[in-house]
Amino acid sequence: MKRIVTVLAGLATAGVLLAPGSALAAPVTPSAVKPLPCHASVSNSQPRDYTDVYVSVTTTASASVTTVAHYRTTSTKHTAKANSHGKASIKYYISRATPGYKVVVSVRVTLGSRAGNCSTSFTPKK
Repeated sequence: MKRIVTVLAGLATAGVLLAPGSALAAPVTPSAVKPLPCHASVSNSQPRDYTDVYVSVTTTASASVTTVAHYRTTSTKHTAKANSHGKASIKYYISRATPGYKVVVSVRVTLGSRAGNCSTSFTPKK
């Protein structure tokens, strides 16, 4: 009996789950897929009206990149694909954005079943 307990304890230590009330064992598998890396920045954190802001995203090569800029009265979505170095640059034209209102840019990157999220922001000025 002591040998069985020792073997079962060794299996549990090795990452094997034991079903309650039985000696059947199943390997432990991760419950979630590792998220994709995601880092975002803007070319100008205080752009003037009628200028361009570039959102630079670094992730995994060939990942799909979706950005959404959340202005005070609307949201604008753009998509791109990361290059072979995992870089993407997405242009936002700042027409008459509300001066002083912080525009948060949400970023989602996907590749196959993996995904990642990050964000950046800018505050338009007059």
